[in-house]
Amino acid sequence: MSTLEASPKPENAPTGAATRVRRPSTLTVLRWELRKLVSQKRTYLGLGLSGLFPLIFVVFENVHQGHDHGGNLSVISSQITQSGLAAPVLTLEFLSAFMLPLIASLVAGDIVAAEDGNGTLKTILTRSVDRGQVFAAKTLAACIYAALAVYVSAAVATVGGVASWGFHPVETLSGSVVSAPKALLLVFASNAIYLIPLLAVVAFGVLLSTATRNSAASVVGAVGFVILIYIVSAIPGLESIQPYLLTDQFANWHGLLRTPTDWAPIWHSLWVCALYAVPALVAGYLVFLRRDVAGG
Repeated sequence: MSTLEASPKPENAPTGAATRVRRPSTLTVLRWELRKLVSQKRTYLGLGLSGLFPLIFVVFENVHQGHDHGGNLSVISSQITQSGLAAPVLTLEFLSAFMLPLIASLVAGDIVAAEDGNGTLKTILTRSVDRGQVFAAKTLAACIYAALAVYVSAAVATVGGVASWGFHPVETLSGSVVSAPKALLLVFASNAIYLIPLLAVVAFGVLLSTATRNSAASVVGAVGFVILIYIVSAIPGLESIQPYLLTDQFANWHGLLRTPTDWAPIWHSLWVCALYAVPALVAGYLVFLRRDVAGG
């Protein structure tokens, strides 16, 4: 028997695995970001606006019965006093071009830049999380906020419309009549499809928020980007590029209001919006990886 015996290992000695600092998951970092949004006044300003405008619309239509809106959805607008389910469709049409992109930009343009203004980014990156997790969580939080704003608007318009004019069938853009339950499903599906171009705006806002480190400049820049595309679309001689402009995709959800469903504009919108969103997110991610946070 060997005289050399292994000394007993202390019972409370930490193992290698136990001494490692456990890295929080990206989902955990996302929960941190969502808690921040809940505590910020800007969050409620945007959600308040998304609920206020549909309410104003419903009140206006109650006062001015039979008001003709015209436009691409004239078939739907003519039914405003016949079914409350026409209200959320018309509300989305009115808010989709500018107001909802503005509301989404309020958070997207602030989501990273606010950390610079508060000097808290350095603290976040010392919580055993890598920069990729932080950037992904911030981007997802901005996307969740944009989706919430869209559905707050849809919910207020639906409740207000049904309370005013009832839960009745609706005639689609193709002239066929769909039942009230199916029309309700189409309303919320239309809002989901509208999120495709709206999330591209969010991606651009996150890029500006990361690159400029200034919340006001990022919000104004994201909204200005949308306005600039509208200006470009109005220039004579550039009609051939309009199908590839981001603003042209804001009406992609109209295909759901036809029978049978016209999927062509929806699939087209998917890859066109990806051409805007993916480069913006990649650029924002690269800037975020390389930024110096030693000062705050």
